Amino acid sequence: MPPRSVVIGVDSSTQSTKAAVTDAVTGELLAVGRAPHTVTGEGGARESDPETWWQALSLAVAAGIEESGVSASAVTGIAVAGQQHGLVVLDRAGRPLRPAMLWNDTRSAPQATALTAALGGPDAWTARTGSVPVASLTATKWQWLRENDPGAAAAAAAVRLPHDFLTERLTGTAFTDPGDASGTGWYSTATGGYDPELLALLGLDGALLPEVAATGATRTGSLTAAAAAAIGLPAGIAVAAGTGDNMSAAVGLGLGGAGLLDHPVLSLGTSGTVFAASRTRPVSAALSGFAAADGTYLPLACTLNCTLAVDRVAALLGLHREDTAPGGEAVLLPYLDGERTPDLPLASGLLTGLRHDTTPQQLLGAAYEGAAFTVLRALDELLRACGLDPADPAVAARPLRLIGGGAGGRTWVETVRRLSGRPLVVPAGGELVARGAAALAASAAGGGDPVAVAASWNNPADDRQLPPVERDVDTWERVGTALERAAGPMFGG
Repeated sequence: MPPRSVVIGVDSSTQSTKAAVTDAVTGELLAVGRAPHTVTGEGGARESDPETWWQALSLAVAAGIEESGVSASAVTGIAVAGQQHGLVVLDRAGRPLRPAMLWNDTRSAPQATALTAALGGPDAWTARTGSVPVASLTATKWQWLRENDPGAAAAAAAVRLPHDFLTERLTGTAFTDPGDASGTGWYSTATGGYDPELLALLGLDGALLPEVAATGATRTGSLTAAAAAAIGLPAGIAVAAGTGDNMSAAVGLGLGGAGLLDHPVLSLGTSGTVFAASRTRPVSAALSGFAAADGTYLPLACTLNCTLAVDRVAALLGLHREDTAPGGEAVLLPYLDGERTPDLPLASGLLTGLRHDTTPQQLLGAAYEGAAFTVLRALDELLRACGLDPADPAVAARPLRLIGGGAGGRTWVETVRRLSGRPLVVPAGGELVARGAAALAASAAGGGDPVAVAASWNNPADDRQLPPVERDVDTWERVGTALERAAGPMFGG
């Protein structure tokens, strides 16, 4: 029997690193190593030390190899998928000058507003980048840094995204990919490269940025001897450019030019996202018009408050997360960290509709409803961005793929099912971000389209299929009305 060929897909997320040790031929998940991250900050600040990401990557890879029982010598490739938008500034030695500002750091909301106006409004931004600046985007964080920590901005010898930083540590070469780069605010999806006018607007020298590889699966280097010693893998193995976490999840699902196009996905994690791979370049101000890792596009809407916010409400109520009931008349918008979609960075949580007979279980159910409504609200706009008519019965019957940690929770699944009225598919297996990264690694090591690789690994017969139920229009309209009334005066929108 020939020796087994193994690849490692790394998911470096907000809260932790996961390293998926994967059979490069069959896609069998042999083991997942894990290591936690630390997030600090109060108010709108959310930061992490990038060095801890590197340490977590090393620990997760070692744990995954040990658990899998395979020899490290069997590993032929590695790729990193990372949390999007984070701002990493490095000195000349490649060391962080300060903690990284994370995607859910909302301090740059004023800079987002100013940058939007400076270019001529939302339409001018979507025409170039596909996205309107919000506090999440890297460009707004860079502008915040220039205004609030000018010493660090002036001293920066390199500006990176989280996955760029880790990939550069692996190879010693500076690369990013179109997918993650498209979430910066200085990359143009119209031209497929950095936009000189936007860089000038931001006072950002393009020489500080990594080169953009053709795709996330492009082999951008080999594992250096130093990195190999640090993470316990063979020097010289293939390292792919890698990509952002949402782009990697799409690859893991087999979404892209060599797979499914214009099929919506809803991800329930720390953030809630709805996205699809499409050949149509998105230009909607209501969405983030990202590029995908494989050369297609990935229109996406992202909310800041999803599973973590609902779990916080459960903790406040002293309830288990599954001890719920439908919200009844109560509406709870769990915008505990401000909100990105809709763009309400100064928002806080809102509870309304309380009655004498409202139960704690209903309050928790209302938190689920508020979080699910917020991300589902963008689904029709997503479909339009893909060139589809949401009112078309065939489009309405297209199943919604449900992924992320919340997809394993009964209440999350039933809440999405009830509020969407759509058939659901819950893909078999987990760790889709890491799985997508593994497909990128396999492609870099052995060739082939990464989406086709991932699709060959997946067996749709293993997926959980849920038929539609009648849509809960009353709850939908009640939550929507509460949000509409509150968005201006109460949330500072």
